[in-house]
Amino acid sequence: MTPEELSAAGYPFSPHWYTHRSGARQHYLDEGAGEPVILLHGNPTWSYCWRHLIHGLRGTYRCIAPDHIGMGLSGRPDERRHPYSAMQRLTDLQILTDHLIQERGVADQGWTLVAHDWGGTIGMALARRNPGLVRRLVLLNTVAFPWPHDYRLPLPLRLIRNHQWAARMVHRSNAFVKAAARRGVTQPLPAEVRRAYSAPYRKARHRLAVVRFVQDIPVHPSDPSWPLVEGAEKEVAALAELPAFIGWGDKDPVFTETLLREWQRRLPKAQVHRYPQAGHFVMEDAGRALIPAIQDFLAATPPAGQTDAPRHVPTTGNRERPETLLRAPHRSGGEPQ
Repeated sequence: MTPEELSAAGYPFSPHWYTHRSGARQHYLDEGAGEPVILLHGNPTWSYCWRHLIHGLRGTYRCIAPDHIGMGLSGRPDERRHPYSAMQRLTDLQILTDHLIQERGVADQGWTLVAHDWGGTIGMALARRNPGLVRRLVLLNTVAFPWPHDYRLPLPLRLIRNHQWAARMVHRSNAFVKAAARRGVTQPLPAEVRRAYSAPYRKARHRLAVVRFVQDIPVHPSDPSWPLVEGAEKEVAALAELPAFIGWGDKDPVFTETLLREWQRRLPKAQVHRYPQAGHFVMEDAGRALIPAIQDFLAATPPAGQTDAPRHVPTTGNRERPETLLRAPHRSGGEPQ
């Protein structure tokens, strides 16, 4: 889609890119001014899923919404050079965080974490690496702890995770992304919105990260991504006293009520807002009620005060290379068109 088409589909934002040392280029949005709000998407979406919330918050807050490497408008590097693993996602986000603080003037404390799907695990793991960085939580149909014993992944995800033939089908076809845009909601999305969700993944070379995310779902302590969820779980306990908002679409076939109950057990002081007619993409199905509720929560619960814990130590520095690649043709390692 062209920038004009994306704008017409509700995404009129200015693009920013950060170039990692591997050469991988990460796209992110940086809209508004004020307290930082970082919005982390999951699989198989991208920062487009936050468009309504950004519109609702950027008048008061600084909204930062990255696309994971290999997703959205971020580059598609060769995974031998830049792995598409869940652990690498955390490293990428840490490096981007350091860049935002060092070179773009973002505060090094008092962030609000807004997370959906995989964003909860990755965001909580980031918070664990950076004491005092995250001081308020907004959690939307996400997870940041091992699956409860009475929970089982839905069959399609188990097949993709465990069988190469299923993973190859997802890689070769855009059916998984299109199905998510259709089955992740209870109210049909307009055609232009469905196109926007799937546009970054229309070619096989654009979809490898989607496959790797599913293959990397942590189920057992022997899984490569287990340390990520283990660290995230510890941070949930550490942040249990922070202001927290849980928004939950009750008709989510993957993030079920079992997971909501687990969140309530782990964050007993959290505000819980349930949307009985909303699916996995609660931001789409229940946005008219959800966004004002989040606005009210943020206004009523300023981030917890300054902490004496050590602030995060930047891991690296790099130079941003902003370009208008939304208009450029696709090339290997560049933004998909």
